[in-house]
Amino acid sequence: MTRRSIAILGAGNVGLALARALVAKGETVVFGVPNPDKYRDAVAALGPSAGIGSTDAAIDAGDLVILATPYAAALGIARSRPDWSHRILVDATNPLASGLAGLSVGTTTSAAEEIAKLAHGARVVKAFNTTGAENMADSRYPNGLVFMPVCGDDADARSRVIELATLIGFDAVDCGELKAARYLEPFAMTWIHLAIKLGHGRHFAFARLRR
Repeated sequence: MTRRSIAILGAGNVGLALARALVAKGETVVFGVPNPDKYRDAVAALGPSAGIGSTDAAIDAGDLVILATPYAAALGIARSRPDWSHRILVDATNPLASGLAGLSVGTTTSAAEEIAKLAHGARVVKAFNTTGAENMADSRYPNGLVFMPVCGDDADARSRVIELATLIGFDAVDCGELKAARYLEPFAMTWIHLAIKLGHGRHFAFARLRR
């Protein structure tokens, strides 16, 4: 089966960074945003393999859709379609509290699980949420690969996302079922806390060491 475009919903820092990495590896991406004209120049700068349109048009164009919006917006997108028709829906969000004070959901649920409840017919996978946009655009570090945990209840969908994450240079690790997002979202907060709250800056990442 011919692979269709990867839809990226949201054209902020994370969405543009992921698109840059994916296009560099030969993938075709289409952005979906409420106001395409606002981002048309930024998307054009990515080259002919990147396009932009409405949110619905982007979803229709892709069999894999990445949510690269704020969490609240992602909930709205998830509930906006009566049937996601078995698409892979990658949740790259974190449910950040105001002022980066923490997470607004957790412990007994996660952003990914809440999105899955609303996205009927979607195969939801959690990924691309545990490091900053700079590392999404360029994951290269001299001493190893950047750790990228991936979880989801559908094994085939999880495998596809692991394949994509590996393609753009991450050490993509299968973390099992979707409820593991309850651990991955606080892990993302660890990176945010160090990078922003404690002043480590955004040019670092976590890696997995093995003996």
